[in-house]
Amino acid sequence: MYGPAMRFGVQQTISRDGIKMKIVLQHLTKRFPNRSKNAPDVIAVNDFTFEIPDGKLVGLLGPSGCGKSTVLNLVSGLMKATDGQIFFDDDDVTRIPAEHRGVGIVFQNYALYPHLTVEKNILFPMENFKGEDRLSKAEMKKRALEAARLVQIDTLMDRKPAELSGGQQQRVAIARALVKRPRVLLMDEPLSNLDARLRLQTREEIRRIQRETKITTVFVTHDQEEAMSISDLIVVMKDGMLQQIGKPQQVYDCPANLFVAKFLGTPPINVFHGRVSGGRLYVGEDVILRVKDVPDQEVYAAIRPEGFQLDANGHLKCALRGVEIMGRDVSVVASHPALEGEQLRAIIPSARNLDDEAAQVRFSVNPEKTLIFSKDTQARIDAELS
Repeated sequence: MYGPAMRFGVQQTISRDGIKMKIVLQHLTKRFPNRSKNAPDVIAVNDFTFEIPDGKLVGLLGPSGCGKSTVLNLVSGLMKATDGQIFFDDDDVTRIPAEHRGVGIVFQNYALYPHLTVEKNILFPMENFKGEDRLSKAEMKKRALEAARLVQIDTLMDRKPAELSGGQQQRVAIARALVKRPRVLLMDEPLSNLDARLRLQTREEIRRIQRETKITTVFVTHDQEEAMSISDLIVVMKDGMLQQIGKPQQVYDCPANLFVAKFLGTPPINVFHGRVSGGRLYVGEDVILRVKDVPDQEVYAAIRPEGFQLDANGHLKCALRGVEIMGRDVSVVASHPALEGEQLRAIIPSARNLDDEAAQVRFSVNPEKTLIFSKDTQARIDAELS
């Protein structure tokens, strides 16, 4: 039996120097037998190939049921892959049991032992070390205190989980994962049980801890704002398939397809049925922009909420449905015959030039916040708009 710190001969410490570990997934696939007779297998992860760089925090992002937690379970070893390989640096860990992979896992529900104190919860993983990895009580206490200080709960060591807030319990779970000195830290929707303010605070703490330890971290979430705010890279998934990988702002600005464009952004992007004709982009009968080097075709025209500008002479004419004051910004709610969905939202910095009782509102459109997608494939068309 090997402890997680020594399974691959890697001495590790929680420090600013950190331990860097590249994760490579090659054609990773997970199928589950269908319970219905003569029905095909359910493919939860489909030919998944990508690389998580050394020491980075990567957000696995997608709607419920897209396979992101399954990917995490495959990387951890809690689930066996149907096909494909998993590498930690040059080590093929595909067939290695979870307890020997040297991973730390933080679950959505914290999974703390209610009858144990904070200190004993953190100590618990080390008490299972065997053989040459076995630690003295003094060394275990030292490591537990080090991990507790890192997550700023060292003054709570004598309390039990029921005496802690949700955010404090989450920090205990993180400390317990870190105390094993893992090669990789895996986090499965760790903030979903927290209220909005505490979720914001805790995600900032997770980012700080990851930067200090430099442990390669995979963070699973369905909250795109959460993923974009703390991740070095985001991996967008749909139906078990990888849709796009990139830096958060890059993926937001240049989504690979309409699904990614719709999934990223709050409020979501506004999608219109449009067409390119004679070098012009039409939404209904309105010409909203010029397009260079794009053949005439039916397209989806998608405009980010911040891409609208109030303009009495603007070419995009919409029916005004309402105005919502949100403090710093104003949300204009409107509709258009070519809109996919019932209403659009435009975020503008001020409503001083807007008559909220008017029947119609006119916008000009920022070309840098406007995207066009193929009607057939829904892939983004790389076009110069003006």
